[in-house]
Amino acid sequence: MPPVDRPALIAVDGRSGAGKTTLALELAALLRSHHTVAVFHLEDIYPGWHGLAAGRQRYREKVLEPLAQGRRAEWTAWNWNTNNDGERRVTEPAAIVILEGVGAADAAARGLLDAAVWIDADAGQRRTRAIARDGAGYEPYWDVWARQEEEWLAGDDVAAAADILVRDSPDALSPAAVLQALLNLPQLEPLLSLERSHPALPSLQVEKVEGCPDAADLFRDLYGSSSHAVWLDSSNAAAGQEPDRNAVSIMADGAGSFGQLAEHRAGMTTVTGGRVSVRIRAPFFRWLDSAWGAASVQVPEDFPSDFALGWLGCLGYELKRECGGNDVAAATPDAALIFAGRGVVLDHQRQCTYLLALSDAATAEEASEWLGRTQSVVKQLAARVQPADSGTPAEANCAAPAFSLRDSRDDYQDKVRRAKAEIREGNSYEICLTTQLAAEAAPHHDDFGTYLALRRRNPAPFATYLKFGDLVLSSTSPERFMSISPDGWLRAEPIKGTRRRVDDPAADAALKAELAGSKKDRAENIMIVDLLRNDLSHYAVPGTLQVSRLCAIESYATVHQMVSTIDALLRPEASRAEAVAAAFPAGSMTGAPKISTMDILDRLECGPRGLYSGAAGYFSLSGGADLSVVIRTLVRCGSGLSLGVGGAITADSEPEAEWDEVRAKAFGVLSALGAVFPEDRRPAGPEGH
Repeated sequence: MPPVDRPALIAVDGRSGAGKTTLALELAALLRSHHTVAVFHLEDIYPGWHGLAAGRQRYREKVLEPLAQGRRAEWTAWNWNTNNDGERRVTEPAAIVILEGVGAADAAARGLLDAAVWIDADAGQRRTRAIARDGAGYEPYWDVWARQEEEWLAGDDVAAAADILVRDSPDALSPAAVLQALLNLPQLEPLLSLERSHPALPSLQVEKVEGCPDAADLFRDLYGSSSHAVWLDSSNAAAGQEPDRNAVSIMADGAGSFGQLAEHRAGMTTVTGGRVSVRIRAPFFRWLDSAWGAASVQVPEDFPSDFALGWLGCLGYELKRECGGNDVAAATPDAALIFAGRGVVLDHQRQCTYLLALSDAATAEEASEWLGRTQSVVKQLAARVQPADSGTPAEANCAAPAFSLRDSRDDYQDKVRRAKAEIREGNSYEICLTTQLAAEAAPHHDDFGTYLALRRRNPAPFATYLKFGDLVLSSTSPERFMSISPDGWLRAEPIKGTRRRVDDPAADAALKAELAGSKKDRAENIMIVDLLRNDLSHYAVPGTLQVSRLCAIESYATVHQMVSTIDALLRPEASRAEAVAAAFPAGSMTGAPKISTMDILDRLECGPRGLYSGAAGYFSLSGGADLSVVIRTLVRCGSGLSLGVGGAITADSEPEAEWDEVRAKAFGVLSALGAVFPEDRRPAGPEGH
C-alpha cells in the first residue's frame, strides 16, 4: 500500500511476565473510542528462546522502521512449535500502533517512538504470571530468557528513559491511569485532543465544621505521618493586618485516589499518581498551563478562600531559565508540588473549619470516609483547651546547628562594591545580592519542631511548612509574590526596606519612622514597583493596572518592612501560568531591569539559590493562585540545612550597612534554632564549651 500519515507509536516494555500484553490490549480498547489502533506483540517475532537480541533487531528493521515511515510492516512470525520461521504477516499503520514486548523500547528503537511505557514488577510475581500464561513449556527456559534480559538491560536503562513508568503488581495494572499519563505528554497532545477536551471532572464536596482548632495540632494529627504534605500557614492571623493575607490557613497532602506528586528538574516534570509516573520533557510553565490553566471547579458561595483544591508546593529560583535567565543547576528541585484531592481550610476570622474533597462515582465512598474521619479529628481538637504556647522548641534534644557562610564579611562587601560598579556602568539600577548560610542537620533533626519554633518566633501571613520526602521547607515569609483570583485579578506585593525590631518601644517606633522616611528604601521599593507594573502589564487588560499602596510600613515580630501593592485584571484569553512566568522570579529578589540583573547576579553569587527566592503557595482548581516569596526560610535537603539572605544594592548602598542587613534578616531563623550568626560564634574552649 502507498505511504500514509505516520502512526503514533507507543511501546509497552518490561521484563517477561510484567503484564505488558494485558496492559497493551486494555489500553488499546480505551483508545479505540476515538482512534484506530493496532497492537503488535514482539513475542511473535523472537527467533526462539535464545533470540532476544536477534528478535529486537528484526522488530526494529521489519516492523518499527516501516511503521515510522507510514508504511505497512511486513514481517515473518516465529513458529514456536517447529522452532523455525513461520507465516508472513502484516501490521498496518493505524492511527496508533501499540508495540508490546521485551525490548519494544530499547535504545535503538526509542528514537522512532512517540512514547515508551516501562512496567516494573516483582520478579516472583512475573515468573508465576508468565508460566501461568504460557504453560509449563516456558518454565525450563525462564532462566535462559531472564539472563538475556539482564545482559540487555545492563547496558540499556529503559526504565530511566521511558516516558511512563508503572510500578505495580502485574495483576493490578491500571490502563486508565496509563491513558491519563499519556494525555500529559506534549508529543501526543494533537493526537489525543478529543480525550483531553472531554475530561471526566470530579465534583467538589465541602463540609463546614464549627470551631477552629490549633493549626499545629491539626496538621500533626492529620498529616504528621504523610511523606508529602503542605501547610500554608497564616501564623500571624491574630494580628489583623490585611485580611486577604491572614484570613485562612490551608493544609493538605498528596494521598487519596486523586493525589499526585510533581517534581521538575532541568526541563523535565515527573508527575506521579498512584503507581504511575509520567515524565514530561517540556518547560515547567508549559506543563503548569496544561495542568492548571483553566478553572474546573467553582468556589462555593460564602467560602473564605479561592482555594478549592489543586496543586500546592514551591517553585525554585532556578526556574528563571524559562523566564530569560541563565540555566543554573541546583541540588533542590526546580519545582515540587502535590495535587491535593482533599484538604482543610481554617477560617481564622469566623473560627470555623472547611473540609474539601473531590469525588466521582468510583471514589464517593473514599471521600465520604475521609470527610467523616477528618470531621471527628477537627471537632475533637476544637474542643480541646489550648495552652498559652502549644509549640515545642526546635532541636529540644540536639545542639543548635553550626552554620557557615558562603561569603565572608569581606567577600560580601566586595560583591556589594562590584554590584555598585555594575550600576555605575549602566548595566542595572538595583541588584538584589544574596548569600547563603549552611549547616549539617543534627542526626535526629525535628523538621516540624523546627518549623513550630520559627512560626512562634516570627509569625507571618505567608508562613509555609512543606515536606517532600527528604526535602523540607520551613518558611516565615511576610511577602506575597503574586495572587490570581478566580475572576482574574492579579496582585503583587513586593517588600523592599527592612529594619530589625528592638524591645524598647520608643526605639522600635523610631526605627519604624526612620524606615518610613528613608529615601534609599523608598527608592528601592519604587524601582521594584515599576518592574512589577511592567511584569503584570504583559497580560493585563489595558487601563486596569494600578498601584493600590505605595511604600506602606508593616510590622512583624522581628522586623518592620516597607510594602507596596500592584493590581491588574488578567485578559480573559490570557494564560494564567504564563502570567505567573512573566513575573517570575519575584522582582524584589532580582532587581531591575530583571534579565540583565539576573545575569549579573549569576556572576556575583557563588552558587545556585535553590528554593530560596522562589515562590510557594497554591494553584487551585478554581483558577485562583496565591504565592509567597520564599524568604526567611530554612531548607533541609537530605542532611543539609540552608538559609538564604541578602538585600538590594543601589548606587548609594554602603557595604557595611548591607552586611548588617544580611545579619538582621538571618536573625529570625537563627534565633528560633538557638543558633548564632557564624561570625559571632565563639570558638570551642579547651573543654569543648
